[in-house]
Amino acid sequence: MANVVRMFLNPALLLSLKTGLSLGRKAKKSGGKKKISKAERLKRLQEEEERREKEEEEARLKHEKEEMERLEIQRIENEKWQQLEAKHLERRNEELEELYSLEGCFLEAEKLKRETRLLSQWEHYVQCDGSPDPSVSQEINTFVSLWKEETNETFEKVIVKSKLVLRLIDKLKLTLLETTLYDFQSKNTQYQGSILELQELLHLKFNKATEILLRQASTLADLDSGNMEKIIQDETVTLHMWANLKKNPRYRSVRFSETQTGFEIPRILATSDIALRLLHTHYDHVTPLNPVPTSLQEHTSTVSPRVKEGIKNVDAAISEEFQEESKQENESNSVHEEDINVEEQCDMEVQTSSIQEECETTECDPEMKSLSEMLSAAQLLLIENVPEKPYYFEDNEVDLYQFSTLGGVYHLDILELPPQCKPMKGWMIVEILKEGLQKYTYPPETTEEYDTENAFPPIEVTLEVQKNVIFFEDPKVARWDAEGKHWKTDGISSVSYKSEERLITFSLETFGPVTLLQETHINMPFQSWELTPLDGSNVLLMVTTVFTELQIQIKENLCMLASIKLNDKKHSSILEGKWMTPISFIIALKEAGLNIFPSGHSHFYVVINHKVPLVEMKAYRQMALLSSAFAFSWSRWNMLCDSKHVIIKVREHLTEEEPIQNPDWDLLMFSGERAGRLRIDEYSEAFSEALKEDSEFHSTLYHMVKDFASEEAMEKIRNSNCQLIDSVCHMLFSTRLLSYS
Repeated sequence: MANVVRMFLNPALLLSLKTGLSLGRKAKKSGGKKKISKAERLKRLQEEEERREKEEEEARLKHEKEEMERLEIQRIENEKWQQLEAKHLERRNEELEELYSLEGCFLEAEKLKRETRLLSQWEHYVQCDGSPDPSVSQEINTFVSLWKEETNETFEKVIVKSKLVLRLIDKLKLTLLETTLYDFQSKNTQYQGSILELQELLHLKFNKATEILLRQASTLADLDSGNMEKIIQDETVTLHMWANLKKNPRYRSVRFSETQTGFEIPRILATSDIALRLLHTHYDHVTPLNPVPTSLQEHTSTVSPRVKEGIKNVDAAISEEFQEESKQENESNSVHEEDINVEEQCDMEVQTSSIQEECETTECDPEMKSLSEMLSAAQLLLIENVPEKPYYFEDNEVDLYQFSTLGGVYHLDILELPPQCKPMKGWMIVEILKEGLQKYTYPPETTEEYDTENAFPPIEVTLEVQKNVIFFEDPKVARWDAEGKHWKTDGISSVSYKSEERLITFSLETFGPVTLLQETHINMPFQSWELTPLDGSNVLLMVTTVFTELQIQIKENLCMLASIKLNDKKHSSILEGKWMTPISFIIALKEAGLNIFPSGHSHFYVVINHKVPLVEMKAYRQMALLSSAFAFSWSRWNMLCDSKHVIIKVREHLTEEEPIQNPDWDLLMFSGERAGRLRIDEYSEAFSEALKEDSEFHSTLYHMVKDFASEEAMEKIRNSNCQLIDSVCHMLFSTRLLSYS
């Protein structure tokens, strides 16, 4: 028994028993699993292959079906597109003829402008007030000669006379801007010469009046300081005069009473016989007049003699008609003659209707065709970009294409004090120097006799900024370089601007004319715009920029600033509520710092959405034609289409209603030759040129909107005032909304 136990406990025997049991279990397992035959395996592979081939075939058939459907849809769309194009070409001539008939309003407006100018000349002739006609060089020369002969005029008298001179200069500048292309070259030379002559004479008269005032400095001395202080203020000019009579070395801070204007002068000036003059002209007669644009010279030189002769014949016909009407009116109204009121314009409605009837009968007149060609060429010039910068600027020289002078010019002068008046036996005796008013040179040309290095430090100047001018950023200060005839920024330091007090302080090395600058294109490009008709045949143009929102109201041949917002807050301006002609209105906005009018050089300084000028011109003209019944607005898709197309939002707008939160706009794409109504809207995910269902191509925007407009809207368009259309068109050309938004 013990031997048996020992046998079972043998390790080798135990290991063999375990191995046998394990093999037995494996054999049992393998015996339970069914073995797959080779035939079955091949059968399964064949079934999988057949299933895969079936799926691929189904996918191929589905793809072929989809492709056939896509090609069929594309074929149908191509056929439809070809049919639309064929239909568009078939009626193109008819639509263009109707457009040409509607655009006759621009010729009517031009004739009215010319007749208004003739009326203005006639009114000036009838008034006989002694003022010259600025367009006649002989009268300007006579006026200048006679005023030069007048002597001993006080500053107050010169200011009164300056108002007439400023009116003459403004008329000449306005006439230059309104002058037609064919006679621009000759008129430009004549009028710019007259402007320069009047500007120089006015400045000469202010210097003479300053000399007369300084001779009386001792009689006008302040009781406290013993020095003379004089302020003369007017709407166009402000004079601050200080004469150093006591020469007190400790009196080095000059502050004019009741103002913040003043100077911090060095010791050498505090002990010298000098006078400080700050003559602030609210206008700029220092900056050179704009030269004739190269593109304008080229267009002027290429105007054919036939066109020139045709326009002259139109002018002659208008002049003859106007003179005949004036003669009849004078005969019928001789019993009760009265002064002509310029604001009422002598009931221009009768003249307007007569001219409109005449234009309807002379649409095919070659002379009117010549005038139409000239108007189109002039409008095209307004939106052409200069190909390259015509001028290279020196160091510190102000680029007047990039910056604009604002708030007028501050003429800062250090003058030698002339001999003072002396009472003697009831008389006032004064020594009059032959050389007249002399400037004090600071710093002097030679400084060898002065020991101190800082004997001639920069002079600190504090100026009040004109209240009617808006600066969106701190203004820059520039001084006039008389030798180079341009503005420069060197020689000026420590500039500090207090926007709330409207005070600017800076240090100046040498005195002379100083001006404030603002970036010309600070409000460009625009963020959005909208052109909306109002009740009473008025149109509202709203332009939104980074800093401001302007609302401009247009009626007939007049424009008005309806409202202005700065940083979403209402801002008051002296221009609000004042009706002006479009050109005068644009000048006034620029002078107020509200420049939203690009020039031919603006594309060098602003990232723009370039459009082909001819396409842009046609779009503006046709938008103006529709502006009395349709609202237009900015579209983000205009940035994504190419330069040969413009995209605008449009909707019918007949009554002045409350603003709609989400108005129903249509998108129109226009190439100048073809207009289409797009399927996408402003909020679509991607841009597409696909047309809206059941819409067609047309040659003009007028015929495009006619497809979905009411009869009332189309009737209103056909009866629109020609002057309103022309004014809206001029504002669109001047703002260039399609390229600068």
